Amino acid sequence: MSSVPPGDGGDGDGGAARRRLGIGIGIKESLRELSVQLSLLTHQVGARLGLKDVDIDCLDLITRFGPLSPSALARRAGLHPATLTGILDRLERGGWVARERDPSDRRAVVLRVLRDRNAELLHLYAGMNAAMDDLCAGYDDAELELLAGFLARTADAGRDATRELTGD
Repeated sequence: MSSVPPGDGGDGDGGAARRRLGIGIGIKESLRELSVQLSLLTHQVGARLGLKDVDIDCLDLITRFGPLSPSALARRAGLHPATLTGILDRLERGGWVARERDPSDRRAVVLRVLRDRNAELLHLYAGMNAAMDDLCAGYDDAELELLAGFLARTADAGRDATRELTGD
C-alpha cells in the first residue's frame, strides 16, 4: 500500500490529472512560442518586401481563398473595411494583387493575387519550409495525421476566439 495519498503524486488519478494538466500547459506555451516565432519571421519577410505584417496576412488569405471581394477579405482578416483599403493599396502598388471587376457582377470588385512575385516570397520562407519538411520526416503517417488534426482544430479554435472578439 502506498503511503502517498491519491492526488499527491501517487498512483491515483490526481497524479495523472496533474501530468495531463502540465502537458496541456506545455502545449499552450509551445503554441505561444510558435506564434511569436512565426510573427517574427513574418515581420522579417515583410521588412525585406516593404510590406507590413498585416499585408502579408491579407496576401496569404487572398492566395488561399481568393479571388475574394474586399468585404469578404475584411471578414476573414477581422479588419474594418476602411483599414483594408490602405492594405490593398500597398499590395496593389507592390504588384502583389489586382483589383478586378467581378465577372458575375460587374459592379463588384474582386481581389486576385498576381503570381509574378511568388518566387520572391517563397524564397524568403524557404528556410522555414525546409525545416518543416525535415521535422515532418521524423514522424510516421499516423503521427502526422494526428498532428495535422490537432493543428487544424487549434486554428479553428483561434478563428472562433477571433470571431468572438470581433462580434461576428
